[in-house]
Amino acid sequence: MMGKELSIIHPRPSSIVAALYTLRDLNVDVAILHGPPGCSFKHARLLEEDGIRVVTTALDENGFVFGGRQELSSLLEKVNEMFKPRLIGVVGTCASMIIGEELREPVEDANLDVPVIEVEVHAGYPDNTKGVLITLESACEVGVIDREELERQKVLLHEATQVEKRHGAASRQYLEPSRGDVKYKVAERVIRLLQEGRKCITIMNAKKETGYMFADITAAVNEVALALGKEGNVVNMANVDDSLGLPRVRHHAKCIAADLKERGITVHEIIGGMDEYPVTGERVNELIKQKYKDYDFALITGVPHAIPMEALEGMEVISVTNGPRQVLPLKEMGHQHVIVEIDLHPKTLGVNHIVESEFGATLREVAKDMLGK
Repeated sequence: MMGKELSIIHPRPSSIVAALYTLRDLNVDVAILHGPPGCSFKHARLLEEDGIRVVTTALDENGFVFGGRQELSSLLEKVNEMFKPRLIGVVGTCASMIIGEELREPVEDANLDVPVIEVEVHAGYPDNTKGVLITLESACEVGVIDREELERQKVLLHEATQVEKRHGAASRQYLEPSRGDVKYKVAERVIRLLQEGRKCITIMNAKKETGYMFADITAAVNEVALALGKEGNVVNMANVDDSLGLPRVRHHAKCIAADLKERGITVHEIIGGMDEYPVTGERVNELIKQKYKDYDFALITGVPHAIPMEALEGMEVISVTNGPRQVLPLKEMGHQHVIVEIDLHPKTLGVNHIVESEFGATLREVAKDMLGK
């Protein structure tokens, strides 16, 4: 008898939200939520900070029963007139999908000369990556991405789901949120290790725009090492390959790499693109085995649970995540120190340069006190 799949009962982003963020990465100008006015409100508002318009057909109880074909068609025409978009996305919601609303019909009714990505998605999928996949398949149908990129993204989505099920927020039915260890204590530990001449690997394995804040931690470690005269003891790895991924993702990688270079920080090893965080672990493992086996500690930011513990054997591991539910799984993996950048998402939307992190700022301040500078 087959066992029932684990039900996750703590809050998680839904497939609708995942679809919205994917439309953002495809550089749509306007995303239309075909459903009630309050659907995915928080993320819709955050995405407007990132430069895209998010509007809704504002379906009411009447629409929940009889549908909103006319409302969506009219809104498409209005959006086209108001914002002059080059690319539009239409996203289903639980309300419109449960009654079997077809998105294709109102799009055809509107008959715009602008490509429209139709995403027939609701929030009832166990894996929220389903929303990404449906969006990408629709984008491929209208020629926004090619088949090769679609197949590449499918591999990454599968791996992302597996990473979360192995050691992430989908690894158990309920995970208590936690702020992790105290930042100044961890900062003291990092500085002590550098003072003692221990060798450090920084690994930025960031998911898309979150890299704008995680890169600041890479920068802070290097600044402290330089102040101690130990800069030669730090090697930096980062997933900043700007030749891979959807348009906005490649842009993030380019901006972050340029900022690090401007600060005089060398990325010794590029471990992948900014959408490849679920598959970079194997590359990191190979690099450490070949070149960095004798390093003493690793500071991993972004998605630390995607890096296999085999790669980190014998090292003291310090992790920085933006997921409060990620603390316990990381501790159980064997990471000695885990801290959380709790307000990362709102601060990394709509930016093109590295953003100061709480841990980076703490590290710099604690170093001033300890070193008397």
